Amino acid sequence: MSPLESALLVLAGVGGGLVGSVVGLASLVTYPALLAAGLPPVTANVTNTVALVASGVGSAASSRPELTGQRARLVRLAPVFAVGGLAGAVLLVTTPGEVFERVVPFLVGGASLLMLVQPRLRRLLRREASPSDAAGDDVRESWPALVGLFLVAVYGGYFGAAAGVIIPVLLGFVLDTTIQRLVALKNILLMVSNLVAAALFLALGEVDLLAALPLAVGILVGGWLGPMVARRLPQGVLRAVIGVAGLGLAVRLWVTAG
Repeated sequence: MSPLESALLVLAGVGGGLVGSVVGLASLVTYPALLAAGLPPVTANVTNTVALVASGVGSAASSRPELTGQRARLVRLAPVFAVGGLAGAVLLVTTPGEVFERVVPFLVGGASLLMLVQPRLRRLLRREASPSDAAGDDVRESWPALVGLFLVAVYGGYFGAAAGVIIPVLLGFVLDTTIQRLVALKNILLMVSNLVAAALFLALGEVDLLAALPLAVGILVGGWLGPMVARRLPQGVLRAVIGVAGLGLAVRLWVTAG
């Protein structure tokens, strides 16, 4: 890999980390960058997963206000994402992904629409979000939601694009909190999923480390900047950005799969 390609991957990583920590679509930037650098699709996918661990590290370092009071949630949900991420990684290295790739656009599009209409649905269900939940005593987790989060973690370990869109949607239906706090929680849970998947990929020697390292450096910086941006965006704006960006990605994935 040439110095120019490495520099471009750093820049792509900054953009991907920033976008990923705010709206959950890092792979929309980083995965195409790896393909443009000449990596085959599967190698680009696993290399991308390894590099994206840095996004969670950067986001965690910059999200202390949003993560305050959410330790209990992380303790409960992290094992779900660890097991799911590992299961997804195993699926990637053992099975073909054509069928799954055709389902992904509809999954992403549906989640994005849910993100846009979620406040109205919550009002219909008399489950409006409270402005703050620092104590973390209002958790209303349910088995369907946990199963859904596990499946998203599997998807995150398998491919990962737009897992960050789906997670806040599911969390938003079972937690009374602000969208900024949901995004911060999502960033840590995705890091857990990516970490266990990355460990398997590294153990199997599937990763292009010369591409992963510069990408990870950029993602670390972008992930650190992301929460600062999210913190300053109104909840309605942030929700709209996530939803619209997710719909755009769904169209892109559908066209690619077709």
